[in-house]
Amino acid sequence: MKAVTIAFAISLVLITSCTKDKQQQQPVIFSATGDVSIKLNEFRNQLGVLNTTTGQTNGRREINWDGVPDNFVGVKLPEDFFNATTAGSPVSQQRGLLYAGNSDAMVSKTKFAEVNAQASSEFVSFSGNKSFAVVNALLWPVEFRVAGETTVAVVKGFGIIFSDVDKSNSTFIEFFNNNKSLGKYYVPAHDNNTSFSFLGIYFKDQTITRVNVGHEGKLIDGEKDITQGGSKDLVMLDDFIYSEPQKQ
Repeated sequence: MKAVTIAFAISLVLITSCTKDKQQQQPVIFSATGDVSIKLNEFRNQLGVLNTTTGQTNGRREINWDGVPDNFVGVKLPEDFFNATTAGSPVSQQRGLLYAGNSDAMVSKTKFAEVNAQASSEFVSFSGNKSFAVVNALLWPVEFRVAGETTVAVVKGFGIIFSDVDKSNSTFIEFFNNNKSLGKYYVPAHDNNTSFSFLGIYFKDQTITRVNVGHEGKLIDGEKDITQGGSKDLVMLDDFIYSEPQKQ
């Protein structure tokens, strides 16, 4: 009888421990359409104060693309544009983020009319008049470095503001810890009032080594958006918000 009691107690401890671990690993999801400012600010508060200099150990970073000079607009943007590490690079470009790998990441101030004149009327910039897209890929990565260094880094939270997500299951962000997926989260479709959708995820007990952004169509194909009679949901991106990248 004593052995049965001990076995039961051990089982109870293991079940309780597993339940606790599962609860601890649940991410905090910030998702909104229409007026996304409330959820956006909640996400910002979760991450902490905005950093504008290197050498930080907490807080957050933001990229809104309006600081990209006009000579880099409408052309392929270097993947390390916002983590310049060469001597004399401006601190404003040392934000610890790499994007798109070998794909064509671009910034536009014409809502990508230079790439797809048919779909550009569907898009609206969230801040300023410049926005971002990877125009020739359906799936592309974002990676992190210690700001102003080549040192591989991790973050705790990452989010993006999207323009013109028309379908609730077409656009997503998948989060990874090395090769382990931490989950794929779909961006909500925009409402009838604005073009904007926001998705940000914060992991309490995990670190993010990279994210993959996926969407249904490529702007470079020149197709109409699905709401214009096209076959795919085309999107544009604006602000990136993420916690301060820390050494892995």
